[in-house]
Amino acid sequence: MRIRRGIDERLTRPSCLALGVFDGVHLGHRKVIAAAVSQARSRGSIPAVLTFEPHPAAVVNPGGAPSLLTTTDEKLGILRSLGVGLVVVARFDQRLAAMRPEDFIAEVLVERLRACCVVVGRGWRFGSGGRGTAALLRQVAPRHGCGATIVPPVHVGGHPISSTRIRKLLLRGMVEEAERLLGRPYTLRGQVVPGDSLGRKLGFPTANLHLPSEKLLPADGVYACWGRAGGRRCARRRAWPALCYIGARPTVESAGARRVEVHLLERRGPLAAPGAFLRVELVSRLRPDRRFPSLDCLVAQMRADSAAASIVLRALQKP
Repeated sequence: MRIRRGIDERLTRPSCLALGVFDGVHLGHRKVIAAAVSQARSRGSIPAVLTFEPHPAAVVNPGGAPSLLTTTDEKLGILRSLGVGLVVVARFDQRLAAMRPEDFIAEVLVERLRACCVVVGRGWRFGSGGRGTAALLRQVAPRHGCGATIVPPVHVGGHPISSTRIRKLLLRGMVEEAERLLGRPYTLRGQVVPGDSLGRKLGFPTANLHLPSEKLLPADGVYACWGRAGGRRCARRRAWPALCYIGARPTVESAGARRVEVHLLERRGPLAAPGAFLRVELVSRLRPDRRFPSLDCLVAQMRADSAAASIVLRALQKP
């Protein structure tokens, strides 16, 4: 899969283009992308995705942008597995935000990206003031020799899947439900950074993860999870059973910052060494965060959490 940053240069071959932010690359997004890949095969064009960085809401509504389900790097990793041949990452700025939707179709999609077909979700909006709609795309694109395919939303539990719906679930700690909509576990990927070694002193050494500030953290609490070495091919590497703690450590700090700490149940050494990257796949929230009356009570709970996580993860038999 090739990656192109920016939309100023004209592609050398026609493309069949899936268009969207695709934050999370959930099951609804995958249906849009699959339609573009299928049409590209039948037309002999490049199966391509056009996405944006930063999230358009960060430009259109500064301060009101949602936390991300997937960073750009995470998104690219997922797209690589979906049969996409090219991903164009457009810099979303005020100039692009102010572009008339008709001009965006003609100049960006058709002229620069050589789209012979464009695939979008039914609710997709684009162009100045959000005036561009799927219906407008279907009306205008054929004037430029470009087909337009509108993909209806995917429903789970009687409601359409959306990135907003998934964020709400994660902020309530409902990672199992979020996994149903994403089609995979929600993941956190970060670099292991030195901590204060409190976990090691208590008999539960942890890897402290530094995550991008824009990444959405689920509700505070303790989660059963899988840990993998977090390189670019991390999805192919062995998954180790683990606990993930998200919270501000109220038992030992009165006003601490939120942390993400990972305790590997069966593994020590370089997988969680400082400087390494670790990917955590959240499986189930075992309990919310709370303040314990003593460190002894905290340690007892950590032992119970480890036993509970082992039962949950053993039942899944992760490869």
